[in-house]
Amino acid sequence: MPATDPNFRRQTALAACLFCCRKRGESEKNMRVFGKINIIGLDNGYGNIKTANGIFPASVTYCAVEPAHAQDVLVYDGKYYVIGAGHREFTLDKVGNQDHYLLTLAGIGQELWCNQLTTAAVHLAVGLPLTWVGDQREQFRAYLSQNRHVDFNWRGIDYHVDLVGVDVYAQGYSAVIPELRKFTGANMLCDIGNGTMIVMAINDRKPVLEQCFTEKYGTCQCVLKAREALTRLCGRTVPDVTIEQVMREGTADVAPEYVQVIREAAADYAAEIMRKLREHEYDPKTMRLWIVGGGGCLIRNFGQYDPNRVTIIGDIHASAKGYEYLAERRLQREARAR
Repeated sequence: MPATDPNFRRQTALAACLFCCRKRGESEKNMRVFGKINIIGLDNGYGNIKTANGIFPASVTYCAVEPAHAQDVLVYDGKYYVIGAGHREFTLDKVGNQDHYLLTLAGIGQELWCNQLTTAAVHLAVGLPLTWVGDQREQFRAYLSQNRHVDFNWRGIDYHVDLVGVDVYAQGYSAVIPELRKFTGANMLCDIGNGTMIVMAINDRKPVLEQCFTEKYGTCQCVLKAREALTRLCGRTVPDVTIEQVMREGTADVAPEYVQVIREAAADYAAEIMRKLREHEYDPKTMRLWIVGGGGCLIRNFGQYDPNRVTIIGDIHASAKGYEYLAERRLQREARAR
């Protein structure tokens, strides 16, 4: 069967989605449902889009005609978009163009496919950095609500969605909801994403708004450091996927001297993260530190810390799950109040 055949493309795309959704275990696939409403949490990062069951790179590439070989194709409003061919650049908002809307449709499609649905009423639960929520919440909600009914095709399957609501929560804080009972006394939360690092003081389970910060110091900065070091010390660099593999796993299938340079760059980045936390009044002797987000693996693999006082939550889907939990609780409270 040729690669350009629509059935072949549909089958290979479904296989990729099946792997993505099943790798976390069948028991985690069921989405939260309130009445007839399906609650879908989306962690709209600059590096990756995470749902409760999947992850894909946060990039959108427009194609004038249907791509012949790409698997992750979104068809919306008669146009073709390849999803996940790279990462988005950092911007100070998420509504400046249609990219995040298109990525949201892909995320909805992925969750519906994982739960064997093609038609659904959906309540979206998403997040923004806490320091952005006050100014951008309503704008982001309106942006994602631009169509109350939307039809699109994701990975060869047609979806029909009625969007019944959008909730916007604080990034980072939502990821630790299951652990919140442990946040007694003084704590600091650090959410390390691809584009940003969010720092939040939490005392006795409550965020301290005066001690919440967003810095442009995500893991993309570590990739840049490694790339520059490779060029300077080895005379050439390697693909970003190789650098990211060393960051996640500590090694990759390249020459040992390349691995060593990347490891040293990662260790420098991890040390800089801890320095920035100290600038924001983190005291390892009096506070417990909680690290979430994809950058947690860098601290685990290359950082220097006391494991008895630092907790690294390795579930990169934690924010999306937290958004879903909070949205479900809110819908339940509103129903009881009627």
